[in-house]
Amino acid sequence: MNGNKIDHFKLEESMSEGKQHAVIQLCMEKLADLNGSPVRLLNTLLVGGGCINNALSIHTSVGDYFLKWNATAPGDLFLKEAEGLEEMRTYDNLFLHIPKVIWSREVNQFPGLLLMEYLPPAIITDGYDERLGRGIARLHRKTAYSYGFYHSNYCGTTQQDNTWTKSWPEFYAQRRIGALVEQIVTVRGMTISEQKIYEKLVDKMTQLLAHSTIPSLIHGDLWSGNYMYSSYGPALIDPACYYADREMELGMMKLFGGFSPVVWNAYQEEFPLPVGWQERIQLYQLYHLLNHYLLFGGSYGLQSLEIAKMYQ
Repeated sequence: MNGNKIDHFKLEESMSEGKQHAVIQLCMEKLADLNGSPVRLLNTLLVGGGCINNALSIHTSVGDYFLKWNATAPGDLFLKEAEGLEEMRTYDNLFLHIPKVIWSREVNQFPGLLLMEYLPPAIITDGYDERLGRGIARLHRKTAYSYGFYHSNYCGTTQQDNTWTKSWPEFYAQRRIGALVEQIVTVRGMTISEQKIYEKLVDKMTQLLAHSTIPSLIHGDLWSGNYMYSSYGPALIDPACYYADREMELGMMKLFGGFSPVVWNAYQEEFPLPVGWQERIQLYQLYHLLNHYLLFGGSYGLQSLEIAKMYQ
C-alpha cells in the first residue's frame, strides 16, 4: 500500500512544471507569429521576488523577454496590468522607463500571462535616485477630468472599482475605503463597533480631504518592489493605475520605505507638494493597510483601525 502512496508535493511540482512548459510554448508561438518566422528558445531563468505570480526571463533567438504567469489569478488580471503599463507609457517621461508589453492573455484553460520586454539590471546607477523622483513627479503631471480609470483593475489580487468620479473625497471614501471595509467584513469579519468607526471616517472624508486636488495618473502600488534600476534607467513595474490625488502615491511610498531622501527631494523640486500633505499621508496609507489585511490578515487590521481612530 505504501508503495502506491501519492507524493502530493512531487505531484504539485510536476503539475506546476507542466503549466510552465505550456505557458512558455504559448509565448514562443506568439513570438513566432509576431516575428513572421520560427523562434528558438535559448534558455529560461526563474525570477524571484513576487508573492503572487510566477516569473521567468526568457531568452530567445529574437531577443530577451520577461514573463509573468498565474493559473489561479483573477481572469483579467494581466490584461488590466498591461493596460496600466500602456497608460503610463503614453506620457513622455524623460526620467523613467516603462516596460513595453508584448502580449497579455486572460486566465482560462491555460494560465493567464503577461509577456514584456526584458529589462537588464543596471550596472552603474549614478543619478538614478534623482531620476526616479523626477520621473514619478512627471508621471503625476499626466491628468484627467475625473478621478478613476477606464476600467476596474487590481491592487494585488483585490479588484479596484475605478468608476469615474468628479469628487476625490467621494472616490476615496466610497471606492477605496468603503469598498475594502465591505470586503473585509465578509472575508475576515469585523465587529459592529469597528464598522461604525470606519463608517464615521467615510462620512467625514469631505472634511478630511478639503484641500485642492487634480486627477493625476499614479502607479497605484508603488513600493520598493515595484520599481527597479535597469540599464534603460529607473523603471516602474506591476502597476495598479488610476487617476487620483497624487498624494495617494506618496502614502504607499512611505508606508514600507525603500525611497532615499534624494528621491523625495527630486520629486519636490520637479513638482512641489502643497502645504499639509504630511498630515494626510497616514489617511492614504489606510487603503493599502486595509488591502494587506484583506489579503494577508495579521496585524494590518489593528494598524488600520488605529489610523481610522486617529482621523475621527
